[in-house]
Amino acid sequence: MAWVRTLRIKDLRNIRAEAVDLGPGLNVFCGRNAQGKTSLLEAVGLVARGRSFRTDDAPSLIRRGAEGLLAGADAGEEVPTALEVQLQPGRRAFRVDGREVAPREYRGRLEVVVHSTERLRVVRGSMRERRQYLDRSAASVWPTYRREMAEYERVLAQRNAALATRARDEDTWTERLLASGARLRLRRAAYASRLGAALAAGVCPAGEAYAVRLPGGAASDAEAHARLAEEIAALRPRERAAGRSLAGPHRDAVELLVEGRDVADGASAGQARSLLLALALATLRVYREETGRSAVALLDDLDSELDEERAGALCAEVARAGQALVTTAHRGWAESLRPLGRIYDVSAGAVRGA
Repeated sequence: MAWVRTLRIKDLRNIRAEAVDLGPGLNVFCGRNAQGKTSLLEAVGLVARGRSFRTDDAPSLIRRGAEGLLAGADAGEEVPTALEVQLQPGRRAFRVDGREVAPREYRGRLEVVVHSTERLRVVRGSMRERRQYLDRSAASVWPTYRREMAEYERVLAQRNAALATRARDEDTWTERLLASGARLRLRRAAYASRLGAALAAGVCPAGEAYAVRLPGGAASDAEAHARLAEEIAALRPRERAAGRSLAGPHRDAVELLVEGRDVADGASAGQARSLLLALALATLRVYREETGRSAVALLDDLDSELDEERAGALCAEVARAGQALVTTAHRGWAESLRPLGRIYDVSAGAVRGA
């Protein structure tokens, strides 16, 4: 089980400088709103992924008046590894045991799964957000998936350049896109199938049926290749006019369903939040089943989504399988979780054990 033993933060939002020792199971951060609870989870996500789950505007993470921020953690199983991400305007550095490394060498050393209202864009936002969610999750489970994505993106860029300039090698890059795109579609569909099975078997926060579906799936590489070839042939005139590729995994739809209907098609705000939580739990389950390890669960403001009894039961279940970091503004509920793990008070960016 991989878990964060010590979390170190400097100049992240309203946190000036903190070092927090964490336990392997449940860790509950309790405090009023705008005190820094979510920023602690954000710091763990930053250590794991090199970016925030709350915003793409990296400079906004830096505490006002500071030149940069640092988020670090001692993480691992028997022998912990010191991981560190440093952000400054225009620069992002990754370090492992004090040695600066390239992003590709840093990735995969700590995995997190996030549930936060900021992540509602996954279910309410664009198809691009949904595709990215599947792709990031699949890449954490299957290292080859990241390489296949990188290869597809490289081929896509080359084909787009050929379309834009009417280059002679357009057909060559089309064939390469067909091969790479077909493989990526099959791998994405395989992960979506695993995630769908976990959704069906997992916790349903509101007692509803949730599903993930990729329309037009193929059963084999040959079938996926043939379908993509048909799509490209039908869109080729428009592609040449637009100067970019209009068919392929980068344009595919991802359906997230509540009771058989896409969540974007009239689902309530409560249904969207429940689906988001169910997705996070299913993603944790798939990661554990596929890798034999546990990702760190980052569950922000969980008791606002569920009644206290169900939220507590969910915390117990997640903590038994690995490390979970949970935030709450409700002291009474936090105290009810004390038998399951550690409680911390958070106030004005400062953290102390409760």
